[in-house]
Amino acid sequence: MGRRLSELAELVGGRVEGDPDREVEAIQPLETAGPAHLSLYKDPRFRARALASRAGALLVGASEWEGLEGRNRLVADDPAAAFGRLLRVFHPLALPEPGIHPTAILGTDVEVDPAAHLGPYVVVGDGSRIGPRAVLSAHVVLGRHCTVGEGSVLHPHAVLYDDTELAENVEVHAGVVLGSDGFGYTSSRSGHQKVPQVGRVVIESGVEIGANTTIDRATLGETRIGAGTKIDNLVQVGHNVQVGKANLLCGQAGIAGSARLGDGVVLAGQSGVSGHIELGNGVQVAAKSAALESIAAGQVAGIPAIEIGRWRRQVVRIANLEKLQQRLRELGRRLEAVESQSGKRGDA
Repeated sequence: MGRRLSELAELVGGRVEGDPDREVEAIQPLETAGPAHLSLYKDPRFRARALASRAGALLVGASEWEGLEGRNRLVADDPAAAFGRLLRVFHPLALPEPGIHPTAILGTDVEVDPAAHLGPYVVVGDGSRIGPRAVLSAHVVLGRHCTVGEGSVLHPHAVLYDDTELAENVEVHAGVVLGSDGFGYTSSRSGHQKVPQVGRVVIESGVEIGANTTIDRATLGETRIGAGTKIDNLVQVGHNVQVGKANLLCGQAGIAGSARLGDGVVLAGQSGVSGHIELGNGVQVAAKSAALESIAAGQVAGIPAIEIGRWRRQVVRIANLEKLQQRLRELGRRLEAVESQSGKRGDA
């Protein structure tokens, strides 16, 4: 079902430049869009694509439509945010019907809200609680005494070990493992002795956890992920880690045991955080960097991670080392020539 451009603008608090009655049937990329489609244009690097696009309308920012005056435009203060909201309009979230599939296996003293959905071959351990409108997709496994809060969604093959707690509106993607044992051992000449991991994992409200991410249970106490944090695929969070609110943990980032992250921290792809250190509110760790010491604030990069401006200067200096080496060799040859000439004059 199509929507008029003016309707879409009203939904995102924007305005229309062009035909407000233009019918939009879907959102498509600039390259494949046709006359019945809306496309996002927010990066000037793709201006040529926008000019060449057959899209019936463009979603743009207030100052990003130069050269597009002849096109229908939905102008929004934050086009990226508007894009996300409009995708939900054309692709509404479809939740399964409430109920428990006949192949699901429930332990003793399990509480399942009537509005929850348990799919095929779900397994729920003794004493676990599943809240209203929660969704446990096929082959999800919950251990004993787990809690899944209202509106939380677990995709296929997610696994929650014993005592794991999810607050409301948490989304856990396929293959995630929450509450597996932390990597704790004492080592001696006789080998490595496992330290029992008897804590738990707590996931606060609004957290999203990407596919195949693992979050270890605490040795004692809890590993906690703060409200609104978004975690990418293939992220490792060690035991007793404390992650603050609204963090962004990108793909293949790793956090060692007992590290503490403040609010609004960003770990870029393949970055790492050493154990038992603290990152302050708003710290950003660049891709492939390693925070080995506590960092109070700012953007950091490198191994070990340092202030990003200093790291960039170091990278430039390293890139110039070969030229400096060649220059030193040339200066050395000149010095040898001068000394040779001075020796000859002295002999004369």
